[in-house]
Amino acid sequence: MKRIVLGVQYDGMPWHGWQTQPAGHTVQDTLEAAMKRFALTEIATTCAGRTDAGVHALEQVVHFDTELEREMFSWVRGVNAFLPSSIAVRWACEVPYQHDDEFHARFSATSRTYHYVVYNHPVRSPLLAGKAGWVFRPLDVESMRAAAQYLLGTHDFSAFRAAECQAKSPVKTMHDIRIERRGDIIVFTLTASAFLHHMVRNIVGALIVVGNGNQAPQWLNEILVGRDRSRAAPTFMPDGLYLARISYDAKWRLPQESVNPLPWA
Repeated sequence: MKRIVLGVQYDGMPWHGWQTQPAGHTVQDTLEAAMKRFALTEIATTCAGRTDAGVHALEQVVHFDTELEREMFSWVRGVNAFLPSSIAVRWACEVPYQHDDEFHARFSATSRTYHYVVYNHPVRSPLLAGKAGWVFRPLDVESMRAAAQYLLGTHDFSAFRAAECQAKSPVKTMHDIRIERRGDIIVFTLTASAFLHHMVRNIVGALIVVGNGNQAPQWLNEILVGRDRSRAAPTFMPDGLYLARISYDAKWRLPQESVNPLPWA
């Protein structure tokens, strides 16, 4: 038996999220159907982190087990031959299959990184529809950076947790938040041990409330400490959210890509 790991990139706009559904219109369903056509057998995949409808992935990581003998490049080219243009396998590698030290796409991850891309301009751009969130009021990046500092470290993030979140604990460790302006594009980059359901979109929504001057940076700390979702900002749109990178121990030697392949941003 072999354990194979894939790096998968996708445009989330056409799909109802990652996780398989009865209707079958998800990234997982489409990927597994393509793998079946290539391998001529059913293959079940496990992902590093599920994404919602409309959310993109620069590098989703999945693993699967198989007894088939194939070259790694064949898993890339062969599966891609049966995938639509909005989904692509970018790389494949084999990891040691040992029960005492077994790679797992989700449980072996040490941190996750997301980008949220905002188009900050008085008029919306149809070219960025579905690819970036839009804020027409001017945003103060320095105020948002000051507010973001309150979220660094280990906290109870209940104030930024969706009601339907199934995580066992709301306590997560935020390692880094970077906010960069590139002309009319603002990129929020968040790295944490793990994220709650809608946590990134809820944090970005709160930072934008600070950025447009409706609240002072200290308000974000009040929301965090209060742990009351109803007092926080509304969940921001999914359009500009990208799963950017899942980090793992170097011992697995995964051929992962750059954390920021957004040449247009």
